[in-house]
Order: sequence, then structure tokens, then C-alpha cells
Amino acid sequence: MLAPALLSGCIPLIPEGAPVPPVPPRAPNAALIGTRPGPMAAGLGFSESNARTALSAFAASCPRLIRRSDTSGLTRPEDWAPACAAAAAWPAEDARGFFTRYFETATVARGEALVTGYYEPEIAGVRTRQPGFDVPVFALPPDLVRARPGDAPPQPDGTMPLGRYDETGRFVPYFDRAAIENGALAGKGLEIAWVADRAELFFLQVQGSGRLRAPDGTVLRLGFAGQNGYQYTGIGSVMRAQGLIGSGPGQYPGSMQGILRYIHEHPAEGAALMRQNQSYVFFRERTGQDTVGALGVPIAPRTTLAADPAFVPLGAPVWLQGDGGISGLWVAQDTGGAIKGPNRFDSFWGAGDQARAIAGGMRAQGQALILLPKGTLARLGRQ
Repeated sequence: MLAPALLSGCIPLIPEGAPVPPVPPRAPNAALIGTRPGPMAAGLGFSESNARTALSAFAASCPRLIRRSDTSGLTRPEDWAPACAAAAAWPAEDARGFFTRYFETATVARGEALVTGYYEPEIAGVRTRQPGFDVPVFALPPDLVRARPGDAPPQPDGTMPLGRYDETGRFVPYFDRAAIENGALAGKGLEIAWVADRAELFFLQVQGSGRLRAPDGTVLRLGFAGQNGYQYTGIGSVMRAQGLIGSGPGQYPGSMQGILRYIHEHPAEGAALMRQNQSYVFFRERTGQDTVGALGVPIAPRTTLAADPAFVPLGAPVWLQGDGGISGLWVAQDTGGAIKGPNRFDSFWGAGDQARAIAGGMRAQGQALILLPKGTLARLGRQ
């Protein structure tokens, strides 16, 4: 309900001498930092098999795509309606024709892409604590909430920060990784499972979902439930700054496998290293067989990208050209705590040892084009 002064058309005045409240900055997005037309989609050289899998992923994304708000500032839900209506019945044998007919390409900023990899990990874990399985996996705590307006400054994107209200009713940051590992959540009934290796759980949190396999072979599937509100810190970058990553004596590869080896070989230093990432992820049990991304639809190996929705509409096809096997069509169906900024992507490779090997060592560079519904750039005045 509007205030009476606004209903009457009057503008409330700031008393003379009172400080003028600052105008919150607009969060950067693709529309603000600059988007320009790319080459014609027909000239990108889609392979038929790649186009088929991308068409299937795009069609699966459409029910969400045509309803959700696009924080990149590039598209409106109705912009996607013609392509989504056609995707449902488009013949798979002409998938390349679908993308050339309905889409134009756009370069966000300079289009220079950095692509890492992620996968669905499987680690040793059980539902009920037992010897050898002493590291808890926590559900989302009920006291982890967003601040009420006025209790904390809004974030750059306009949302209120995550945290908790203490015993005095004051809003404070939530417990960070060190506090949680030291027992801040113990005794609250939030443990949904127990794992054998804290470092493996750390990387399962980085991936955002995964599987726990018990000694008897039973599997518990975990999905992302929430995060404690702290910014993600990549411990690989911390190790690199400390001179621990490289090919020299005493150094380790910058892959996930190399970082894990360092943590296991240096337990005290490794524990301190992990705590430099104050971000902590909470899980829920997944009952379905599919791995579901942030868009709310199943994700597919070598097809799904995690992207920053401020710079890529979630559900949009993305064309990548570069090294490390990234070249081709993908679909932005997921997000990630470390995936921030224009042309920063995380590529999904599935589950199992091969996916772990590919994703754990991936750090590819190239160029990115966002595929937008035809007419989008003209409406934005970018043609």
C-alpha cells in the first residue's frame, strides 16, 4: 500500500540540514556493462549432434524461461515465447536449423570467457553416525534468514543480506565455516548424514550437490539447500598466491586433485586453508534420480553451463569457442558461488571418475556468445 503523500502526488521533503540518504548503486549486469551484436548464428558451424542435445536442454528449460525475471536486463519472458513454442515440436534431425532460425548472437563486454568444470561427486558417507564417519552434513538451519529492511544495508543487487538474529534481536552475520566446524550447529538436530573425509565434503560443497555411498553400497543423493551468506573464496587462488601451486619442488598441481593431495598431506595447514573459504553450503536429500540445477530443471553432461544470471539469462543457449573441449553449444541452466561476472562459466561433466578427472583439471579460455531471441538487440538499441 502506498503512503498517503505518494497517493496524493506530493513528494516528502528531507528536513533542512538533514543528510541526504545515498542512492543505492545499480548492480552491474549485461545491459549496463555493454552488449553488442555477434556474428550470425548460421555461421557458427553447429554440429548436428551438439545442436540436438542443446535443443533438448533448451526445450526442458522453457517452462521456467518464459516465466522468470531476467536479471541480466537483456530479455523479457515474452521474448522467448516463439522459440519455446517451436522447440517443443521441432524435429531433432534439424536442430541446427532451429538455432539459426530463432536466435541472434550477442557479445557481453569483450566476450573473453573463462570456463572451469564441475561434476556430481560421490564420496563415502552414511545416514547415521558410526565409527569412521564423524564429519556432519547439515541441513539448512531455520535461523539462517535475510535481514528485514532497516536491520542491515541492502546488497548491491538490492537483496537483503543473509544472517541471523542473535539473542538480543540484533541482525548479525551467520556462522562462518570455522565456527560451524567448531560446533556452532551441534546439537540442533540438523545433521542429515555423516562423511569420512572433511576435505571431500568441502569439494562436494563447492560442486553444490553429490552422492554419499555407504559401506553397504546404499546411496544418499544430496542437493543444494542454501548457503551461509559469505562470499566464496577459491582456495586454489590462495594456494597460488602462497607459491604452493606449480611444477617446482614442493609444489602441487592447481587441479582439484592436486589441492586435495596437499590437504591430505598437510592436515593442519589444509584445515586452515579450507577455513579461508568462509562460505558454507547446506544440503537437502534428493529423492529423484536427476541432478537439478538452479533453473529447477535436470542438467546434462557436456550441455549444461553454470553462469552468473546478471550477465546471462538462465535458460539461454551459449556458444563457446576455445580450448579444453569447451567449443560448441551449451545451455545456461545453473549458477555457482564462484561463478561471478561476465563470461565466467562452469561446465558440467556428469558423475563418476571420468567426469571428476575432466572437471577437476579444467580451466579453459576462449570466446563466448550468448544466443538471444531474434529482435532482442534491436529492441535494446544495440543494432
